[in-house]
Amino acid sequence: MAMASASSNSNIIFFFWVLQALTSLLLSFSDAQMVPAVFVLGDSLVDVGNNNHLPLSIAKADFPHNGVDFPTKKPTGRFSNGKNAADFLAEKVGLPTSPPYLSLKSNKNKASLFLTGVNFASGRAGIFNGSDQALHQSIPLTEQVKYYTTVHQALAQQLGSSSVQQLLARSLFAIVIGSNDIFDYSGKSELQKKYTPQQYVNLMATTLKLQLKILYDYGARKFVLPGLGPIGCAPSVRIKSRTEECNEETSSWASMYNEVLKSMLAALKGELKGIRYSYFDTYNVMLNIINDPTTYGFAESKAACCGLGKLKAEVPCVPISTYCPNRSDHVFWDIVHPTQAVAQIFVDTLFDGPSQHTFPMNVRQLVSV
Repeated sequence: MAMASASSNSNIIFFFWVLQALTSLLLSFSDAQMVPAVFVLGDSLVDVGNNNHLPLSIAKADFPHNGVDFPTKKPTGRFSNGKNAADFLAEKVGLPTSPPYLSLKSNKNKASLFLTGVNFASGRAGIFNGSDQALHQSIPLTEQVKYYTTVHQALAQQLGSSSVQQLLARSLFAIVIGSNDIFDYSGKSELQKKYTPQQYVNLMATTLKLQLKILYDYGARKFVLPGLGPIGCAPSVRIKSRTEECNEETSSWASMYNEVLKSMLAALKGELKGIRYSYFDTYNVMLNIINDPTTYGFAESKAACCGLGKLKAEVPCVPISTYCPNRSDHVFWDIVHPTQAVAQIFVDTLFDGPSQHTFPMNVRQLVSV
C-alpha cells in the first residue's frame, strides 16, 4: 500500500510539473512570436480546410487548380491559388497557420492542439444562418462561435481559468465575414421585399455584435475586423453586365454595411471593458487595386485567373478550367476570390498600414496594447 501511495504521489507531482512547465511556456512565448494564438472565424476568404470535412458541402476547394502556388502545390481547401489572408496573418505574428477546427474535433489530445489558435472559417458562411446551414454546406458564424466556446472549455480544463484568460487576452481574433450575406440580399427578391438595404445591413451588424459579445464573454479582447470589399466588382457579378463594369448597387450595399460596422465597433468599445480592435478598410484598398492595377503590380483586374467563358467567370475554377500562367498578374483567382498576391497586400496593409486604411489602430499596434 505504501508503494502504491508513493507511486500515486509521484504521478501527481509529475502532472503538476508538466502543467507548470506548459503554463510557463505559454506565458513567455518567444520574441519572434508576437501573440500566443490566432483564432479565425469567417468565410471562404480565410477558410483553410474546414469545408473539406463537410460531406454534403458543394462549397469546397479541395481540387485542382486551387493550391497551384501553395508550398505543397496541392489543393488544401483554400479558395486560392496559394495562401490566403489567414496564412499571412499567422506569418506576421510568428505563428503557424491556425488549423481547421473540424480536422481536430475528434482528436483525443485536441486541447494541446488549440494552444496557438484554431480556424473555424467556412466557405459560404454568413453572419446569418442561411439555407447553407440547413443543408450542412457551411458553418455559419453562430455555429463557429459555439465551436469556439468548446475550445475555450478544453483550454480552461487543461490550463486553468486564470492562465487561459491570460492566453486569450493577448491573442488575436480575426473575423472575416459578411460578403455572403450581401450576395444573398442581392440575389433574393424576398429579402429585398422584407428589408430595405439599410435595414438589412443594420441587422447584419446587430447580429454580428451579439456574436462578438459571446466571444468577449469567453476571453476574446483583441479583434481584427476587416470590412467588406467592393463585391460588385467580382468577375461573377461583372459578367451580368453587358459592359462588364462593376455592379455599383451591390458594392454600395457592402459600403453601407461597412459604415454601420464601424459605428457598431466604436459603440462596443464603450460597452465592453478592455476590448480593442483594428478595422481594415478592405473596400477602398481593393477598389484602388482594381482601378489602378499596374501601380500594385497587376496586369488584369477584371477577369478571373481560373475559370472558363466570359471573364473566365461563366464556369468557376474546376479541374476542367484553364488558369493563367502568371497568377501574380491577376487580382482575382476565381469568380469571387482574390489571388494570393492580393491577400498578401491586404495583410501587409492591415498589419502596418496608415490610419487611412486601418483604424483606430493597425494590427501591429493592436498586438502591442
